[in-house]
Amino acid sequence: MTVVTRFAPSPTGFVHVGSHRTALYNYIFARQQGGRFILRIEDTDQNRYVEGAVENLLSSLSRLGVSYDAGPGKEDAFGPYFQSERLSLYRREVEKLLASGHAYRCFCSAERLEAVRNEQLEQQVPTGYDGACRGLTREESDRRARDEAFVIRLKVPREGMCAFHDIVRGDVEIAWSQIDDQVLMKSDGFPTYHLANVVDDHYMEVTHIIRGEEWLPSVPKHLYLYESFGWKAPHMAHLPLLLNPDRSKLSKRQGDVAVEDYLKKGYLPDALNNFLALMGWNPGGKNEIYTLDELIAAFDINKITKSGAVFDVQKLNWMNGQYIKTLDTAEYLREARNWLGTASVNEARLDTALLAVKTSLLTLNEIPEKLAVFIGDPAEPEPEAAEMLALDSSQTALEAYAELLADLPGLTAEGFKDVMSAVQTRTGIKGKMLWMPVRIALTGMMHGPELGYIAEYLGKEENIRRVLDRIEGRQDNRIN
Repeated sequence: MTVVTRFAPSPTGFVHVGSHRTALYNYIFARQQGGRFILRIEDTDQNRYVEGAVENLLSSLSRLGVSYDAGPGKEDAFGPYFQSERLSLYRREVEKLLASGHAYRCFCSAERLEAVRNEQLEQQVPTGYDGACRGLTREESDRRARDEAFVIRLKVPREGMCAFHDIVRGDVEIAWSQIDDQVLMKSDGFPTYHLANVVDDHYMEVTHIIRGEEWLPSVPKHLYLYESFGWKAPHMAHLPLLLNPDRSKLSKRQGDVAVEDYLKKGYLPDALNNFLALMGWNPGGKNEIYTLDELIAAFDINKITKSGAVFDVQKLNWMNGQYIKTLDTAEYLREARNWLGTASVNEARLDTALLAVKTSLLTLNEIPEKLAVFIGDPAEPEPEAAEMLALDSSQTALEAYAELLADLPGLTAEGFKDVMSAVQTRTGIKGKMLWMPVRIALTGMMHGPELGYIAEYLGKEENIRRVLDRIEGRQDNRIN
């Protein structure tokens, strides 16, 4: 059996990070099993369709390296992959359900359904369709259908339990009394999600459905549809929710939730994939950094957790910073130049400045802020930094640094390390007490980009000028 998984989003706006995790798990599992991963666009709800959403979805998947084997732009014998282009198939299949008695026409108006719902709310009983049209004879249903608008509902059992096995949840039982007679076909001739996804999964030969746990209560409806059609149901795995730090459902009210938001902030696609893949599953061990190929090799669908996973932005920031650090120099410089914004750094020394900030970055959109240290005079030291500069050891180190620089023809990041080593040898000062005063003198700050690159960017003469400015009682003409 060839494993076939699918990602089936609705084009209703941005791509939620939870949706991308679903796509990622389907992709990883299919690749690991040597199977097929397909993309299907569930666009039957025309009222919720958002212009440009499909293009945005395809762009996000492409940028994140999640490639599908069949779908929009990759049509095959199982397509088309837009549900709005498959309406005749759904109508044909729903007619089979009407003929077998597993579905029925419902002629209730929206006003009646609203009145029923309000009455149920007042009586504090579960809301749902009351089955008013469930007992209509086929003859009466056919007669009324000639003149009245109707929807088609699934005729679910009234008694007993629906028992099924979920890869993540284990054995699950849901009472049929809790399941509503779901609308399968709307009055406009468009199917609901429940009919269309079952029909498509069957005809597209999907073997494993991996989706969010919010769909778990709908499983009985879907299994009953498979049974009614006489089809074998796929294996199912319902993923845990992504949560805010307060363990509420991850929502835009508490921060960014769209893949596009994170890409626009300078999170690398590989880091985002790595982070989301570990939201609900972990291969074990201490390692937390995985390439996509390594995730595919390590993935175990049976180890997906039941409990919700907290979306920890600080952890994502750390992980993204690790990925930035490991970018090779050429790739990093090429990418970093896209994030300069309004930073007006000397073009001739731009690469040096960009390399200086590389190891301190958590996201690429921090680059303009980090580059500020290279523009204009250094910041005035904060009280703690000023106190360190005033120490006798700091003054000694700065004086030695300036004197040693004066004898050099120029300064590079590599040469800077040699100068600092010579200062240590001459003065006996080392560690923080050596490096921190030089950093403060050059930048005005106690922390920041790599000091060697800062020194190279500033050049020998500017290094000497800034250091002498911080040596108490010294003037520029002392070093010549």
